[in-house]
Amino acid sequence: MSSVLIRNARLVNEGRVFDGDLLVSNGRIVKIAGSIEGETARVEIDARGQWLLPGMIDDQVHFRDPGAPDKGSFYTESRAAVAGGITSFMDMPNTQPATLTLEALDDKKRRAAINSVANYGFHFGVSNDNLDTVAALNPCEVAGVKVFMGASTGNMLVDDPRILERLFAEVPTLLLAHCEHTPSIDANAATLRTLYGEHLTAEAHPLIRNAEACFVPPQWPWTWPNGTAPACTFCT
Repeated sequence: MSSVLIRNARLVNEGRVFDGDLLVSNGRIVKIAGSIEGETARVEIDARGQWLLPGMIDDQVHFRDPGAPDKGSFYTESRAAVAGGITSFMDMPNTQPATLTLEALDDKKRRAAINSVANYGFHFGVSNDNLDTVAALNPCEVAGVKVFMGASTGNMLVDDPRILERLFAEVPTLLLAHCEHTPSIDANAATLRTLYGEHLTAEAHPLIRNAEACFVPPQWPWTWPNGTAPACTFCT
């Protein structure tokens, strides 16, 4: 079986930076020490003068598999991630079809198992009619649950306060909230189309989904401790 011994690297591990050796066997790190002796490795690398860092985790990627793998598939994007030092990723649910059912989640896992060279996890999506499925999720099967409180791809806008209240009360795992005010986004887009025409370019994106669209206070009739609704300042 494969084994790799990396010597004399500048290691970053568990809050420390130090010079040392690292042994990998069968795809797993089995030993880290200032000097590893008595081990025979199939490959030995002298990394003197080089940094050896833990793989990074990207917890928000937007691959387009399924739906538009020509834009970004598990095969292409996982290889791009690894090339940049990302060894684990968590994919968002706004694909086509959206990850709103257990069947869609299983399909993504199947695709990733065949094509991904990196570790993977998947965020589950929320719609106005899948709260029973969300509430019954096994936290070990998903990276988190993502709710789009501003318009996004497909049937994933959730802005009904009754549904959001139930979601926040019953979600069994981490909840990620995309907070944007859809009427502000629509108004910005309409203004820009009036000025520049129907076919806007990518430069318009930050003007359409601007900071103000994230900070508009909710207009729902909720009762807050101080009697007023605070501005939404958490935007992912």
